[in-house]
Amino acid sequence: MDMDQAAVWLAGSILFALGMIAIIAGIVAVNNIIAKYWKPVRIFTADSWSINPPARYVTDEELSKVAPHLDQK
Repeated sequence: MDMDQAAVWLAGSILFALGMIAIIAGIVAVNNIIAKYWKPVRIFTADSWSINPPARYVTDEELSKVAPHLDQK
């Protein structure tokens, strides 16, 4: 291996590594954007076949986030 081949190999490996890092960073960014708005898909479960969706109840954590208020009528 002469100096020209070694320089080309080194430059190619560095550029390949930087390209892979850029691709992985892009995949992670897209995954984070999708995960923020994604709802889990339920296939072949009991609630996926029901016509009426199951009732959703408030959790204690959600209740603690609600500001206290008084009904003034």
